[in-house]
Amino acid sequence: MIPLLGIVAHSGTGKTTLLKQLIPYLRRCNIRVGLIKHSHHSVDVDTPGKDSYELRKAGADQTMVASSKRWALMTETADSDVLDLHYLADRFDETTLDIILVEGFKHEKIAKIALFREASGKDLAGLIDDFVVGVATDTPLDVQIPLLDLNNVAEIGEFIAEWLKDRA
Repeated sequence: MIPLLGIVAHSGTGKTTLLKQLIPYLRRCNIRVGLIKHSHHSVDVDTPGKDSYELRKAGADQTMVASSKRWALMTETADSDVLDLHYLADRFDETTLDIILVEGFKHEKIAKIALFREASGKDLAGLIDDFVVGVATDTPLDVQIPLLDLNNVAEIGEFIAEWLKDRA
């Protein structure tokens, strides 16, 4: 199974901003990265008016759009109340990835890096559980797990690379 590493934080802390910098950094370290992003909103990656959109809306339970450059599988989950992170991760091709970064899913029992920004005005306590392996922050904290500089992508990337090596 591909190792999962969560990036968790309160909304507005900069999870996506960090990931947009972290993924290219890890790629330069020859780490092949997959990503699962949790959304609390209805997700639609298709474009209204396109054939694939119209066919899916006609009632297809699964719709695959494919070209020589990429493919995407959309699956309707109207009967599902809770997302199963491990089920989603199992959909990835393990022969092409070294790690799956997970944005959100903060209550899952997977290894996580918690992000904490002092200016957020939110409490750190709600983010820390037994699965947090490090905290990326912009302020000194009194915690018993490694602290990383939230503004230093290379430091966080190296931490992830070492964490991944320890799993091998």
